[in-house]
Amino acid sequence: MENKPSVWTSNRFWRRSATWVTGVSAVLLILLTVDSMSQMQMGTAKDIQNKVDKRIPSPLVINYKIDYQLSPKRGHEVPIIGGMDANGKSKYEEKEKFFGRDDYTEEEARALIHKGKLTIQAKNCMDCHTLLGNGAYYAPDLTKAWLDPAWNVIGQGYGGKEYAMAAFLQNPPAMAMHERKMPNLGITKDEAKAVVAYLKFMSAIDTNGFPRNFGKIKGAVNARK
Repeated sequence: MENKPSVWTSNRFWRRSATWVTGVSAVLLILLTVDSMSQMQMGTAKDIQNKVDKRIPSPLVINYKIDYQLSPKRGHEVPIIGGMDANGKSKYEEKEKFFGRDDYTEEEARALIHKGKLTIQAKNCMDCHTLLGNGAYYAPDLTKAWLDPAWNVIGQGYGGKEYAMAAFLQNPPAMAMHERKMPNLGITKDEAKAVVAYLKFMSAIDTNGFPRNFGKIKGAVNARK
């Protein structure tokens, strides 16, 4: 009786398998790319009006109070904008003064945040800090810097934490908070305000709990045990 060749030694089988695996992988990659692009788009004023949570919210979030709450369902902290409803979702109702205002238009907020981003790039802040996983680890991660409870304490002497953060940015050596002191980068008053707006906006981005240890900071909002 003639022995039938094993399928595992068939070149034809492996060529077809490789073709199918490559094809399915390409389709999955396209689907994931389309899904990622939709989630990376900045939200709009309409989203806030309709209380729609977006991973990257509208620039108008600088008009609202932003918390960082542990989500039992997801197992990590998520941004809560404007208070939290009974279902653990953002309410977009509780506003918060930001440099004396809580009525920035979308255009004003977008311009302020853009200026802050450009300032951070121009001053090479990523040489020491990290944002969204990019940058160096010599100095603290800035992704959720706005939510650092230390600023609530320091801000009491400045009329608000945004004023304290802006004062720090304009003269870091005078307000050194760590052994690794930040140098004076010549950041102006307007640039400092813009950087703080950018950091507040960044804190509202849903980063799947990144940075991981931020929620363990003593005194942080709903800090994990």
